[in-house]
Formats: sequence, structure tokens, C-alpha cells
Amino acid sequence: MKDSGARKQIRLPEAIIPVSHEADVVVAGGGAAGTAAAIAAAANGAKTLLIEQRGYLGGMGTVSLVPAFCPFTDKEKPIVRGIGLELMERMKRECREDYRKEYENALDWVPIDPEVLKRVYDEAAIESGARLLFHTFVYDVVLSEDKRRVEGIVIVNKSGRSFVRCRCLIDATGDADLAALAGVPFQKGGEQGELQPGSMCYLLANVDRQAFNRFLAETGDTGQLHKTVERAIAEGALPEGRKCVSGLAWVSDYLVGVNFGHVFGVDGTRAEDLTRGAVEGRRLADRQVRFFRRYVPGFEQAHLVASGEQLGIRETRRIRGDYVLTADDFVAARSFPDDIARNAYYIDIHMASSKGGMTINHLPPGQSHGVPYRVLLPLGIDNLWVPGRAASSDRIVQGSLRVMPNCFAMGQAAGTAAAIALSLGDACSSRGVPIESLQQRLLEQGAWLGEERRYGASGLV
Repeated sequence: MKDSGARKQIRLPEAIIPVSHEADVVVAGGGAAGTAAAIAAAANGAKTLLIEQRGYLGGMGTVSLVPAFCPFTDKEKPIVRGIGLELMERMKRECREDYRKEYENALDWVPIDPEVLKRVYDEAAIESGARLLFHTFVYDVVLSEDKRRVEGIVIVNKSGRSFVRCRCLIDATGDADLAALAGVPFQKGGEQGELQPGSMCYLLANVDRQAFNRFLAETGDTGQLHKTVERAIAEGALPEGRKCVSGLAWVSDYLVGVNFGHVFGVDGTRAEDLTRGAVEGRRLADRQVRFFRRYVPGFEQAHLVASGEQLGIRETRRIRGDYVLTADDFVAARSFPDDIARNAYYIDIHMASSKGGMTINHLPPGQSHGVPYRVLLPLGIDNLWVPGRAASSDRIVQGSLRVMPNCFAMGQAAGTAAAIALSLGDACSSRGVPIESLQQRLLEQGAWLGEERRYGASGLV
């Protein structure tokens, strides 16, 4: 019988599986949003389980070796504070003395030491009281009869298939995997389905920072090597695409993290695409290292010591939530009555093909817009939160909201809200959380919600 083109199917036998864990709050995904969510939920008294498919936390900053934290400031002051800022500062303190001295006062584009960051996340999560479960995938979501609530999730790992019962669920997968399984409506990419490209980031050792800086001074090239990259493309040493190095993050004078170039046409929700992206990404990284050795003084003896376990993914699903944050909200630096975070990172939409262009839009220094609580609340489900790059926004704002500092802030709000919801009764309703109580709790925990909202001795003012 010929395959008609439809996906072939088999019927699995009905199975009875064990309940392996029970928790008040289950957080799926251990990136910036999930780590902050789990820490916040546990610190606020909820019995919390954090599930991660890798053997460590950190998401794009560790799994994909994104080399630096995006800005925590609006170019005048820190606006992303609380758990995320504390974790970055803790990483700094755990790094080498020369690193600590150089970046002690830095809040923007701070280089990531991925091995230190893994350990910092482990320790901070455990200290909060959260339980960790690594090497585990979410297989399915189990809903109540009315489809309005998540009763738990089915997980798969080396121990087998089992059920995790929870009262609240936080989907911090970055791709809204659980929300999609639960039937939440979502959008993906642009009008034609186009997606921002992925990037294979990596670490180079045996480089000479002083020689590199002398080269920049002598040639007048920028730290992103615009002139040098354009020459290499013209001479065929690099493929067509972005005409600069996205970022060099110097962990030390001999070790640098690199974010350079794009792998196009990868849908991060498809295993087949992630596989192709990994192969193409490693091939591209090798070509880029050859470029560095040939064209860039200080990199003649550069050695590739690690590439990302997974291609860095900028964009997949965006849920439809109770509110959809828009480009107009960004440009107007709009605030909302239910703000749970502030954002000032510029709109940064990477080209979907090698012939495309970049979309970049900055707010003036000192300005930021609010991130309303409602963007975390997926339509149709009452005990589910979706913080991070899959939060409810249009595609333009997602190009700004997707970065790690913002994910920390949204995760902290989701975890705190879940703990508050639990304290109000058995139902755990995300929409029943009193906004002023949530905002006050966030301020008490060090978050910043704008000059008009601050926490004093008498409470929220």
C-alpha cells in the first residue's frame, strides 16, 4: 500500500502508569524563566518541582552557550532586578578574580561563564527549597473534564513513563510546549510562517585579547568586526548573511564566547529541524573559526573548546493570552495597571534568510515599557502560566521580550503568582491573584516596576 503522504500511525495499548511526583507547582523548563519561576514559587512557600530535559539549568545561556547576558538596564539604571540580577551577580562572585574586577560594576552584556552559571543555578534553586528533576521530557498534559485546568503532566525519562500531579503548572519551555499540548491557541513566526534564524554559539580558547584590541585600534574596525567580516564575505571566506560578529564576550584574556552568524529555516519545535541545525551550525562554526585564524590578529591559534549542545533559538510559538503586548505598547513606553516587569531591550528581529534585513528599534535612554501580568495567562486554562519568550505578544515585541533578563522577570512573577494563588484556596486560579498583592510581593523581593510603583515601610506606594 502506497503512502498517501499522511503521517503513518500506530495505536498504542492503554497503559496504567505510576504517579512519580506530586507538587503544588510544577515548572517545566530550566532556562532563565523557569529557574526564576521555581526559585520564586519555592521561596514563597510552594512545594515546587522543576523539570528540565538536560542535566543542568540555564537554557540558552548554558545549553546553547549564548555568550553574554543582554542588558539589565535602560542605559541609566537597572530595571530588571530581583532574582535575575541576583543570579548574575552571584555568577560574577564565583568567577576568577580578574573577571570579577573587570565586570564588577557591569550590568549590560556581562559575559557568561557557563560552567560557573550551571553551578550557581543548581545551588540557588536547591537553597530556595525547589526540587530538581533533570534528564526528563514532558510527554503530555492531563486536563480536567471541563478542559479548564491542568491536573498534571506525563513525563518520560530513564526511569520510564510516569505522571506528575500538580495544582499549578508553569510552562517555561520557551516554545510553549505544554500550553500547545493543552490546546492553548498560539502563533508562530511571521505572516508567512518565517522564523528568525538560529545561531550556533561557541567558546574559543588560546586567543590574545591585547593583540585583538591593537588590531581594532590600528584598523579602525569595530568590536563586531564589520569591515573584516565584509571583506571575508567578499573573498568567499564566509557565507552571505549578517555582515558582522553578533557578539564577542571575553570571559578572560584568553577565552571568548562567540555569537556569530545564522542558521536559517530552523523551526525549534521540530526535532528534525533541530538536528539539521546542529549539523549545519557546527559546520558553520568551523568555517568561522578558520575565518578568525586567518583574518583576525589575536586569533591565529584560536581553539574551539565547546559549541552549543543545541542551536540557539530566538523564536517559535507565542501564546494567545489575556492581553497581547504590541509594538505600539513598546514605542509608547506604555505602563499597565497589572505590570509585573519593565523592559527596555531594543526590538531585535533577525533576518529570516541570508538576503533579508534586520529590524532594530530602540527606546530612548531612561525609558521602558511595562509587561502586564495578563501576557503570562494563556486563553482557556485557569492554572497555567507561560513566562519567557513564548509569552503573549505580537512578533515585533517578541523580538525585544525574548532575552534572558526579561525571562527572569516574567519567571519570577509567574512563580510568585502561583504561590499566592495556592494560598487563596485549592482552586489555584491564575486569574484570581490580586494584582496589588502580587506587585507588592515582587517589590519586597527586589523587583522594579517603575518609579510610580515602589515599596516603602507602609507598603506599596
